[in-house]
Amino acid sequence: IEMHIVHLADVVEVHLRAGGPATAVAVARARRGTQFCPRVVQVFDEAAAEITAGVLEQDAWSAALARAPDGNDVLSDPELDELLRAMGDFVDLKCPFLLGHSKHVADLAAAAGRYRGLSGAHVELLYRAGLVHGLGRMGVPNQIWEKPGPLTTAEWERVRMYPYLTDRILSRVDGLESVVALARTHRERLDGSGYPNGLRGAELHAESRILAAAETYQRLLEPRPHRRALTAEDAAARMRRDARAGRFDAEAVEAVLGAAGHRTERRAPWPAGLTGREVEVLGLVALGYTNRQIAAELHITHKTTRNHVEHLYTKLGVHNRTQAGLAAIDLGLMPW
Repeated sequence: IEMHIVHLADVVEVHLRAGGPATAVAVARARRGTQFCPRVVQVFDEAAAEITAGVLEQDAWSAALARAPDGNDVLSDPELDELLRAMGDFVDLKCPFLLGHSKHVADLAAAAGRYRGLSGAHVELLYRAGLVHGLGRMGVPNQIWEKPGPLTTAEWERVRMYPYLTDRILSRVDGLESVVALARTHRERLDGSGYPNGLRGAELHAESRILAAAETYQRLLEPRPHRRALTAEDAAARMRRDARAGRFDAEAVEAVLGAAGHRTERRAPWPAGLTGREVEVLGLVALGYTNRQIAAELHITHKTTRNHVEHLYTKLGVHNRTQAGLAAIDLGLMPW
């Protein structure tokens, strides 16, 4: 009976906001015996004015906490993990193709963190953020998530908001500050092309880079209304292409792929997520070489050189060649 009540409340609350109590009652009556339990509809019909009085004026979060019998209890670590797993599972029920997504992302991100040599606390943080990274999807209509064709500009803007909604939801929970700070970055990209805040380079720490790579790799393995699932090999190839293009941290990608069972070279990573070629370019930038001189020195095109310079600027969080040279010295990347 509790779930029958929730089913009714979930729908009539929307119509209550849109058209008031009369509209909410009309929708309940129309769906009686099909979508809604007749007994629940009858109770709502007979006492709609009393049930809906003040509902739209009160803060639902505060009202729920006030009714919680264990509102002063502090969860242990295992209890917190259990709660976050339940939240992730709940979000994944929103769309059939998402089933298991959050748990897989959490497991993969944590494994990648261990592969990268992060501390136990950071691995635990990756796991928890992975479980709830997609909570904000609940704020985007299913007709957008399940649309087989291209999204309109307005629809795409709704999608770009979901990490922000994850932040808004979880920020109201005391004790999850670090989880929230990480979870909201899973769609950010090193080159600033991600969302919702367009963070780039040094603004994204190692955990953010790993979570972004883990979520993307897992998503590529899953079918979507607009595409088929990729094979593990194709997903890995795509991740590496995007890393070379500067969208993902190459070391984070390799950590995720290694954790997923792909063959990968393990070596001491370059700082700031730089690739070997970017380190070569950075050294020449620091020595005062122009882009054309770098291209000639390394036997690459001028356009490729320009792209490398832009990528290393992004990863280092700098804006000009002087700042890049200073960063190279600070990171110990110069030969002297």
